[in-house]
Amino acid sequence: MEEAITTTKITALAGGVGAARFLRGLTRAVPAETVTVIGNTGDDSVMYGLHVSPDLDIVSYTLAGIVDTAGWGIAGDTTHALTQIAGYGIDTWFTLKDRDIGTHMARTNWLAEGMTLTQITDHIRTSLGVTARILPMSNEPVRTKIVTLDGVTRDFQEYFVKRRHSEGVAAVTFDGARAASPAPGVMEAIEQADRILVCPSNPVLSIGPILAVPGIRETIARRREDVAAISPIIAGAALKGPAATLLPVVGAEATPTGVAALYRDFCGTMVLDRADAAQASRIEALGVRTLVTQTIMHSPAEAELLAKEILQL
Repeated sequence: MEEAITTTKITALAGGVGAARFLRGLTRAVPAETVTVIGNTGDDSVMYGLHVSPDLDIVSYTLAGIVDTAGWGIAGDTTHALTQIAGYGIDTWFTLKDRDIGTHMARTNWLAEGMTLTQITDHIRTSLGVTARILPMSNEPVRTKIVTLDGVTRDFQEYFVKRRHSEGVAAVTFDGARAASPAPGVMEAIEQADRILVCPSNPVLSIGPILAVPGIRETIARRREDVAAISPIIAGAALKGPAATLLPVVGAEATPTGVAALYRDFCGTMVLDRADAAQASRIEALGVRTLVTQTIMHSPAEAELLAKEILQL
């Protein structure tokens, strides 16, 4: 069985800290060069004049072994630049630390020179020594927008970071998605993978933008029997972020069953935590197989065990 795992090509849909931690375990379970990550860029934004790609950087930093214990940013980084501009009266509600700013400066410079986000992401990950392939979902801008219960449309980062996702949400939209196309290599990574994994990311904010890019969801659906998704909801709550409060916004209950219902057209297997074992029969009634196991990853070793268990299905 171990030999079968090591020769498998894997494509993973990812966004956020939970996804990065799972991917860290996955690249311990299989050779990292056999893994392709399709990353969410709906969170991308321009901050202090710099193009920031939070989810792509979280994955890159984590797989490079330099991520901060918070799950984002670079370990041991400082905030001298932010302190300086705050002294000039600029509102610094969005925290970017010094070495991290270097990444965003490079990305912004390369974009201005005509490089694509795909080319830039590849250059960053190889420079950091990451051997897993990391692809943005699209080179065209797709931006997640939050419509509050008061009818105000907010940029994602304002809702998520500045306001700490405290507002009631009426709708989530993905501006630019209909006009976007999958980045080079994305469709091939889906079509040629032996296994496709949906990381334990927010189904609405992290996986939703990827699936909104025309062609991606339909192509994954054709590979349904090879797709396994890890529920980010455990015992009715998300370990991190507002997934549990946003699932009802898109008509899904905040349970692994609700996630399975959202994914059922393209997902053949749902992985859920032992705390939700009682929901397995409800999920299977949707036509989705289940794997009940420990999905909380306290360490890279636990993430590796989870990845191996999924791949041995």
